[in-house]
Amino acid sequence: MFKDQQTRGNMINIDSSIDIPSLLSGLPERLCAIPRHWAARTPDAVALCDGALRWTYAQLSAGVDAAAQTLQELGVRPGDRLMVVGENCAAQVALTFAAAAIDAWIVHVNSRLSNLEVDAIKRHSGARRVLYTVAGGPHGARSNATPVPFFPPDAMWSDLLVGPLNDACVAEPVATSNALQVAALIYTTGTTGSPKGVMLSHRNLLFIAAVSSTLRGLHSDDRAYGVLPISHVYGLASVMLGTLHAGACLYLAPRFSPDTLLASLQNDSLTILQGVPAMYARLRDATASSAPLASKLRFIYAGGSPLDPGLKSAIEQLMGLPLHNGYGMTESAPTISQTRLHAPRTDTSVGLTIPGVEVRLADQNGGAAQPGAAGELWVRGPNVMLGYYRAPDLTTATMRDGNWLNTGDIARQDPDGALFIVGRTKEIIIRSGFKVYPLEIETVLNAHPAVLQCAVVGRLGADGNEEVIAFVELDRGNSVKLRINASVAELQAHLALALAPYKCPSELIVLDALPAAATGKILKHRLRQLAQQGCADIQTEILTEMQTEILTKA
Repeated sequence: MFKDQQTRGNMINIDSSIDIPSLLSGLPERLCAIPRHWAARTPDAVALCDGALRWTYAQLSAGVDAAAQTLQELGVRPGDRLMVVGENCAAQVALTFAAAAIDAWIVHVNSRLSNLEVDAIKRHSGARRVLYTVAGGPHGARSNATPVPFFPPDAMWSDLLVGPLNDACVAEPVATSNALQVAALIYTTGTTGSPKGVMLSHRNLLFIAAVSSTLRGLHSDDRAYGVLPISHVYGLASVMLGTLHAGACLYLAPRFSPDTLLASLQNDSLTILQGVPAMYARLRDATASSAPLASKLRFIYAGGSPLDPGLKSAIEQLMGLPLHNGYGMTESAPTISQTRLHAPRTDTSVGLTIPGVEVRLADQNGGAAQPGAAGELWVRGPNVMLGYYRAPDLTTATMRDGNWLNTGDIARQDPDGALFIVGRTKEIIIRSGFKVYPLEIETVLNAHPAVLQCAVVGRLGADGNEEVIAFVELDRGNSVKLRINASVAELQAHLALALAPYKCPSELIVLDALPAAATGKILKHRLRQLAQQGCADIQTEILTEMQTEILTKA
């Protein structure tokens, strides 16, 4: 499983060198094998940097063992759910491995969620214990929590707040196989607004860590920036586990700010940067220089939401590197496809499927879509979830015969295998008999210099026809852009130049901020509610309480 990379950033096609059967058979049974392996092999190498804290792999392994023992003393049993509320920090990393060591399920929750959201996850998961990291900021649910020492004193970071024991918690059965034992229960809002608990096995996460690490050419002397939330599958599997799988160093950041990233690029000699497009947009807007930034980065990657062509070009000029792109979802742990180091793309394709993963494009009857035509994207492989926790009907509705996961996304595939995401099945708008894909409209809107981000939804009319409604958040950080381009009429004209009339929004609503989850994902179900209620005149008032600065949360 753990292979040293002999060359860093080797610009060759490494797909053919990945032997999937051997990789799968070589995966350990539990996540906790990662720090133990490197503690034995390179004990003095730095694994985590968390502010002033530096943990070597030996210290991380010792911290994991100490945390596992404390969890058992706190009554956490195999098959229990262990909920950790916080932001990115060394404790979250150690607790992930500690839970694995005692066969508990880790349930990471972003502390920026509201009390109601945190309580809903706590109830649904039936967590045996809830832990709160001190670094995670204030949270109302901590009123019943008490500090408990977890890690060795020399670790410089020892206390967590521990909630009361849930005596009603029923432990789930434990499987010896890494393919069947749940490692993490990750809650995702999806498009409906109802949180779903995705059960990811040890094999799901270890497979993605191994393949992601290999495709990025990660080496033990790499230094990766860990700002994507560990509470989100992207930050957990691809960034955290992928980095540590390679024996590299992870620089943890609790939240994103352009200034903090720029300082880390200068002071920490980062070599790997992974983020969401909105993060790169903030970085672009905060950087006045047109010359490429001085850094030691060798790989930059965007994922988590569609990548605008204009943003891709701007970031590549700013960073002096190709901006790689990829696609995935929580239910696939998350990676399904990504562009390759040896073959960066000039378009916004999400790349080729990763080794070991199969995809098919299905037509509306479940048959194969015609070559070159768009179809519903189905996925099969070692990364596909075990199912939704306590929701067998939802699992059945998502899975297809033959262990195929229906992503709900519409995609097309070029002859060379490159995937392009067109839109989502549930988001298709039927306007006067024509199918309208919101992503197409959003791509055009996002290309406008005055638009920071946008979302397009449908509004059902009394006649059964749907209207196209666009919500836009303007880039208020640039007065020149606003002076020239901010009017709604200008945006409508911009759309009319690029789209057929039936695709152009019948209404365009400017919001101070689009409603977003803690991961930065736009909550379209809330926008659909606003659109359906016709709340354009009071939308700012309604959204004030749920405003979030997307990258501060991420």
